[in-house]
Amino acid sequence: MSEWFTSRIRTIPNFPKAGIMFRDITTLLADARGFRKSVDELVQRYVGVEINKVAGIESRGFILGGAVAHQLATGFIPIRKPGKLPHTTIGEDYKLEYGTDRLELHEDAIASGDLVLLVDDLIATGGTAEAAVKLIRAAGGTVAAACFVIDLPDLGGSRRLRDMGVEVITLCEFAGA
Repeated sequence: MSEWFTSRIRTIPNFPKAGIMFRDITTLLADARGFRKSVDELVQRYVGVEINKVAGIESRGFILGGAVAHQLATGFIPIRKPGKLPHTTIGEDYKLEYGTDRLELHEDAIASGDLVLLVDDLIATGGTAEAAVKLIRAAGGTVAAACFVIDLPDLGGSRRLRDMGVEVITLCEFAGA
């Protein structure tokens, strides 16, 4: 199954900087069957589970997360960069290789005890996803799982989330960075 997805994902060498192999899911999303199969595979194990919300990480997580929320007949929560949400927010800072960044969500987006499915396109080092998990937990939610189309296992992000007690679901993986 993994090979089916990897064959539909474009790799762009040296983007956004030298030495990086950018995994571009726009080719997968542009393929009607590829988009549908991606969403179906992410949703499959949660059909019949009472997921209260799906949270998507800016920005490709919005595309996938919105479709997953629709399929599960539940609400969608955008997790965004600072200053993008119009109401009162809570935030979580996280480290980057060259500094720090921050994710935010509306303070009233998650009710205490909500079961939340986290969705994004790719897990690499896991810093952004870890911050999103912490943010969901700080808001009172429980993370059912973190779902990604692509895993870059050599960078350790999936392991990082599993070490936090989060189930990680991925559709395919690529070796290296």
